[in-house]
Amino acid sequence: MRQDHLETVYDALAEAIDAVGPAQSEVYLAKVAIALAERLGSTASLAAIEECKTGFVDAGSVRRDT
Repeated sequence: MRQDHLETVYDALAEAIDAVGPAQSEVYLAKVAIALAERLGSTASLAAIEECKTGFVDAGSVRRDT
């Protein structure tokens, strides 16, 4: 995908995240990820999930909502 197309996708995603609001953004992003994985039609998206969390999760840390 060309850089300008990626920027268009990024802008649309950012606008949608803003529209759903902070309380629903995590659920929205999970739904987007599942919808895109379904369109891929394989488990190849698992590698992308792991790649994208790089820099967000410290080794050995687990997020727990209590």
